[in-house]
Amino acid sequence: MVQPLLARPKRLQVAALCLRGKGADHEVLLITSRDTGRWILPKGWPIDGLSAPGAALQEAWEEAGVKTGRIAQEPIGSYDYAKRMEGGVPVPVEVKVFAITNVQMVDAYPEAEERNRRWFPSGKAAALVDEPGLQDILRDL
Repeated sequence: MVQPLLARPKRLQVAALCLRGKGADHEVLLITSRDTGRWILPKGWPIDGLSAPGAALQEAWEEAGVKTGRIAQEPIGSYDYAKRMEGGVPVPVEVKVFAITNVQMVDAYPEAEERNRRWFPSGKAAALVDEPGLQDILRDL
């Protein structure tokens, strides 16, 4: 079988799945993307000098104002999506998702003027995100 010349290997991102409450009160923090305004998890590329969970917590701070929290050291799952890079070229990305509990948030954070943030029940959050793999993770909470 011939591979397309433009096939690209998957890149890696890390995401923060911020959780609060228990049972029927269980909620997930979603933020809006800067470009399309769709609901997503705080996520980004690995950061030199930080572990994958540390980078996920850093993204949660920058994008959602999560100042502190207890982050799992192992991902609770992963999902794939196509990220549009500058120039509109889609790049396949695998996102490793790290749960954060005991979340403490602040109102002043680096991307506060660029994004909205909101807590949703996990089932509602699953219905709001576009990526099927992330929908599965949220439904399985």
